[in-house]
Amino acid sequence: MTDKKSFYLTTTLPYVNADLHMGHALEFIRADIVVRYKKLIGFDVFFNTGTDEHGMKIHEKATSLSKTPQEFVDESFLHFKESVKIFGMDPDLRFIRTTEEKHVKTALEFWKRVFDNGYIYKKNYQAKYCVGCEESKSDSELVDGKCSIHTSRELEIIEEENYFFKYSEFGEKLLKFYAENPSFVVPDFRFNEIKAFVERGLQDFSISRLKSKMPWGIEVPGDPNHVMYVWFDALTSYISTLGWPDDVETFDKYWKNGTPTQYCGKDNLRFQSAMWQSMLMAAGLPNSYQIIIDGFITAEGGIKMSKTLGNVIDPVEVVKEYGTDALRFFLAKEISNFEDSPFTMERFKEAYNAGLANGLGNLASRILTLSEKYLEKCPEIREDDDFTEYFSFFEKFDIKQAVDIVWHEIGELDKFIQETEPFKVIKVDEKKGKEFITSMVVRLYRITRMLNPIMPETNILLKKLIKENKKPEKPLFMRKE
Repeated sequence: MTDKKSFYLTTTLPYVNADLHMGHALEFIRADIVVRYKKLIGFDVFFNTGTDEHGMKIHEKATSLSKTPQEFVDESFLHFKESVKIFGMDPDLRFIRTTEEKHVKTALEFWKRVFDNGYIYKKNYQAKYCVGCEESKSDSELVDGKCSIHTSRELEIIEEENYFFKYSEFGEKLLKFYAENPSFVVPDFRFNEIKAFVERGLQDFSISRLKSKMPWGIEVPGDPNHVMYVWFDALTSYISTLGWPDDVETFDKYWKNGTPTQYCGKDNLRFQSAMWQSMLMAAGLPNSYQIIIDGFITAEGGIKMSKTLGNVIDPVEVVKEYGTDALRFFLAKEISNFEDSPFTMERFKEAYNAGLANGLGNLASRILTLSEKYLEKCPEIREDDDFTEYFSFFEKFDIKQAVDIVWHEIGELDKFIQETEPFKVIKVDEKKGKEFITSMVVRLYRITRMLNPIMPETNILLKKLIKENKKPEKPLFMRKE
């Protein structure tokens, strides 16, 4: 028996102090769908997420609550781990914390290798720094002198001696890597965006902070007066979760010889596809295999969601009322794969009623009611369907198109029932009527199998009902008025 092919996928690591929002839901659910698909076709999958637990924001929040940073992140991580469950994540999901010993060891060794390879140096500098982004900002990135994302927060002026990463030396190396890996960033227009950014020239960036000003971080090797810049530390989590540098077997299996893939939002494009890749090159490690870039979830009209505007939709509340699979369905089917898309409760309710309550739920109930009444047992079902076209869209991370195929089959089966009217035929021609119902059950089972990566709870429930030849005791999806 040959070994399974390996596949590694990681989400970005949210800051541990942030409540999960709809953007997190999109990233987590889409990553989970891809992971479930890969498992379905036989891959040995390593699925990673975790929490970014260092930096000024964490230190400020802990101080405001009269807690030590460690106490705060320990409590917050438990909350995060519990919160993620509402998205219906694969049970094998791994969690890495940037404060845990394994990660700290990785970050220290990574720094040492980059330093020893000549890509880290020290200098004095002044910069405008946004604590919200944990990132220095150039004047061209500012709007009215403030960060375009954190407009209510004043920029900090940093003037100190820091360690810098020689980012400027990796422009040609990155462009060569991009040329040799034409599908490295998905979608293409984001790949073109990062290539254009690199072509304009890269600037070295600070990768440390004075410990006296920002005490919550990993100490720089050999210099206890400095701590690592939060992004330099956090990005290494993608390999610390694999046990690098100690666990050579796991690292080689999923990273060096595998297809390490990273899901993120468009605000992470530079960090994941240029900064992190340069850092890997500097450490002498293999690059990532692919970076998948989501668009943003917006309010109606493309307006940014914000608590101030009162247009934020809490995924926790959506799941409480509609269920996990309903949220997964909407984010997979109704949100653009890579462009920004609006999420309103009006849109959600309309899609829920049409696609789930009146669509899949009603169809399954009609077929299983007829099957239970007229068939003595579940028909013989062969699991050798051809899903080539369906699977091809997952390979391109075109989740929306894959889901559209499922709902096309739902529509075709519903059309078959309307045209053949098996509930009438069976009363005058029992044999023909049973043939129709048997065909409907077999087709419903095919649809159910296709739901495996998208709506895992519904997949399990429908398979059970079909095999037991039972109708649902209550609607799978209750219509909402």
